[in-house]
Amino acid sequence: MHALFRGVSIIPVLTIERERDAVPLARALFEGGLPVIEVALRTSVAAGAIAAISRELPHVVVGAGTLLRAADVGRAVQAGARFLVSPGMTPELAGSALATELPYLPGVATPSEVMAARALGICVMKFFPAEALGGVAFLKALAPVFPGVAFCQTGGIDERNAGEYLSLLNVPVVGGSWMAPREAILAGDWARVRRLAERAAALMRRAEAA
Repeated sequence: MHALFRGVSIIPVLTIERERDAVPLARALFEGGLPVIEVALRTSVAAGAIAAISRELPHVVVGAGTLLRAADVGRAVQAGARFLVSPGMTPELAGSALATELPYLPGVATPSEVMAARALGICVMKFFPAEALGGVAFLKALAPVFPGVAFCQTGGIDERNAGEYLSLLNVPVVGGSWMAPREAILAGDWARVRRLAERAAALMRRAEAA
């Protein structure tokens, strides 16, 4: 997991409604400086979108998000996902995800859930929904209790607050969709997506330099 995300602190989280948008969207994000993306399995075309990106843009690291059940893990792996993300964690889901030996970020929202994930050997977790659960203050409180555990936040993260999260020692990466707004995707405005990705990448570089 550390090798996959090395040098990456912002991951676009994408909901793709039309499969034809997948490759140009991923290309615009990559050209803007964001080489790792997550495609949420929230639409009927999500698996096909992952497969198309994996096939046509092998330099883009594409993962599958919003995994809710073991069957979703199978769909993601078959499509070519290189990492797996879920909004929460059940024993069945975690077992299926870990069995793939792909990097897996389970969603956690409480100290008990952090402990359950850590008991499975997981040290990087998704904190979701971040802003609704207390955001930066909550993560600051977790840091001394769970040394060695790192979090990727999604849920309410945008250009305005991403830097604040990335300033925390237990936050190496955040996820969000602000650099790929729905209206830009539906309009095929890849130049706008690329510009927004460039701004996000600049924020990423500032966080790394801090």
